[in-house]
Amino acid sequence: MTGDRSRDRRQVTVRGVVQGVGFRPFVYTLAEELGLTGWVTNNADGVVAEVEGPGRAVADFCTRIAAEPPPLAVVESVEHRAVPPQSGDHGFTIRPSAGGPGRTLVSPDTATCDDCLRELADPGDRRHRHPFITCTHCGPRFTVVTSLPYDRDRTTMAAFPMCADCRREYTAPGDRRFHAQPIACASCGPRLTLRRGTADTAPREDAAALAEARSLLTQGAVLAVKGLGGYHLACDASDPAAVRTLRKRKNRGDKPFAVLADSLETVERLAEVGLEERELLLGPRKPVVLLRRHRTETAADVAPGVAPGSPDLGVMLPYTPLHRLLLGLPGDPPGPAVLVMTSGNRAGEPIVTDDTEALTRLDGLADAWLMHDRPIHVPCDDSVVRICAGAELPVRRSRGYAPFPVALPVPVVPALAVGGDLKNTFCAGDDRYAWMSAHVGDMDDLATLTAFERATAHLTDLTSVTPRMLIADRHPGYRSTQWARRAAETSGLPLRQVQHHHAHVASAMAEHGLDGTAPVIGIAFDGTGYGDDGAVWGGEVLIADYDGYRRFAHLAYVPLPGGDAAVRNPYRMALSHLRAAGLPWSDDLPCTAVATPGERRLLDRQLERDLACVPTSSMGRLFDAVSSLAGVCHRVEYEAQAAMELENAALSDVTGSVGDDARNDAYRFILRAETEDPAAPLIADPAPVLAAAVADMRGGAPAGPVARRFHQGVIALVQEVCEVARHRTGIETVALSGGVFCNALLTQGCCGVLERDGFTVLRHRRVPPNDGGLALGQLIVAARAEE
Repeated sequence: MTGDRSRDRRQVTVRGVVQGVGFRPFVYTLAEELGLTGWVTNNADGVVAEVEGPGRAVADFCTRIAAEPPPLAVVESVEHRAVPPQSGDHGFTIRPSAGGPGRTLVSPDTATCDDCLRELADPGDRRHRHPFITCTHCGPRFTVVTSLPYDRDRTTMAAFPMCADCRREYTAPGDRRFHAQPIACASCGPRLTLRRGTADTAPREDAAALAEARSLLTQGAVLAVKGLGGYHLACDASDPAAVRTLRKRKNRGDKPFAVLADSLETVERLAEVGLEERELLLGPRKPVVLLRRHRTETAADVAPGVAPGSPDLGVMLPYTPLHRLLLGLPGDPPGPAVLVMTSGNRAGEPIVTDDTEALTRLDGLADAWLMHDRPIHVPCDDSVVRICAGAELPVRRSRGYAPFPVALPVPVVPALAVGGDLKNTFCAGDDRYAWMSAHVGDMDDLATLTAFERATAHLTDLTSVTPRMLIADRHPGYRSTQWARRAAETSGLPLRQVQHHHAHVASAMAEHGLDGTAPVIGIAFDGTGYGDDGAVWGGEVLIADYDGYRRFAHLAYVPLPGGDAAVRNPYRMALSHLRAAGLPWSDDLPCTAVATPGERRLLDRQLERDLACVPTSSMGRLFDAVSSLAGVCHRVEYEAQAAMELENAALSDVTGSVGDDARNDAYRFILRAETEDPAAPLIADPAPVLAAAVADMRGGAPAGPVARRFHQGVIALVQEVCEVARHRTGIETVALSGGVFCNALLTQGCCGVLERDGFTVLRHRRVPPNDGGLALGQLIVAARAEE
């Protein structure tokens, strides 16, 4: 310190999610309160301030800046150092943002706050019924930012100059909209438009557009609605005809729709809402929350065709002011209390974000388009989560979560991990951060690949990650792997490939902060993963750390007859499993009866000659087989349909429960050694499970008890194999990963028995257990291995 010894001056650098969350106004207000002079600015590192004043006040500032941040901020670090006092400061100012090298974290999009909702509904407020109301505590962030530092001219709001009233709020330190970048009002902000199609020459605007949109929904129309991260297709969830129309137009099959409800009270009529679910529904992220439907559901708000065969209903509450207005404010004409809200795209395509594309790509799906002129820079689907055993279980991590990073327990070199082909998300990593992308989707068409390529460029630019390697799955047929191979050849970067189930286990380890110095027992259950022997793996028990893995046990191999044909037709997997178990294809079994005699003969010949029959150890395919065997689901129209309906059947059984001691009443696998080699993996043989299920079906048992006993059997298998692994290795930490663990009944049962047996159980809470979390595991395995 130099000069006047009664005064201190310090430069303070704050890193984390500190841009777009009202941090500079917070710093300004705090400095004013403490009587400090100086300045604050954004730069590529985060927020930088210099404060000067009495030493105690400066110290108080440095403490409170970390302890009392704005609601949406996440402070990762605060650094401060002494600098010479300056006599030229007069008060405290917010300086324009500075560029330069560095890295900061962008805030995810955030649901409309309570203060803005009150203003939206207040006839005396100047933003009464304004569809784009926002403040420093809520609104679009990630989907509108084009570059950093985060300022209005680096967002898609740059095309909307502020009016005098908005400018006054923006520059007033005591205002809630002080330096709120997306600020707007009816005079200067985006405008609503309702169109009936490309030939509509007289579109309705603003209030008239909204009124007609509500009227159309009430009349049973399908409406394309532009949201934060893309278009939705919406209809009245209580109208069976409207739901059928949307399902048919979108070629949706029986895949469940998510719904948007007008209030928590409405949600509670539809499903079971615990404390944790309530917090998710009402919190700032407002994802789609999977809720257990009431078994005696009689609410007329949701037609049976919204989520047929599913034990759950995916529900969200309004997270934008436009959603709130669509569902109605007090005094509005009556309208639907619940809307179906599904991604605005055709089957297999990415979500639509561009207005011109929406009019063409959604033509034939929507009857009208409710649009606005604020561009969406980054596509971002709704997130999907559930509560399992009292903790959050992500199913799809996207809006409200992306691009917030996952802190890594070990440093990684700058890299891009491209994930898998189903439920694709990718991951950019550097040092101790991994930035997971928003949900991209299934990589099965050119539009999705184009969206993937655009999103990778945006995320690496936004995070200032310049990859020094690319990382992909080992499956040679994955489109994501092929893209990474082409990109590696073009860029000259090395390509590392990571085994699918090793990546699953590593992702669970990484999100729980394990440094990899001690291995875990990894239970990786899913539908498909390329195995080291060329088989389709999916029922794997690995002894794994980040450096490698050993296959400790796996489900017995059975043929996968016809590859994708067996995936689409679970009865084919049931017949394959029965044949492998030495059980006859009796006509009285549902899985046999559904196949024609000619089809059975062909399948028998295919299996006998081993034609197009890749061996598989997939737990997902075993769930499919038992679902068909029990008469629950023989043909699927969407991924995991048979398994979901089997879980629903298990939940409906009143003769017993899953949990407590899973070995009571459970079907039993045989865990056996395949060879005398002690290093060879153990084999989990499902033949006794299938024999017991066949006996129950022939004895007249309904599907419910069969489904429940099968779930118990899988839980008992996990319990047994972990006990054997602990006995042989001394490892007491178990990681549960893979898409099968999106099954809450199974996950809760496995956690219960393992924890009672003294294991530490790692289950996913920050990234999905399905392939949506795969890229995180790829990153930490390959990028760490490079060091």
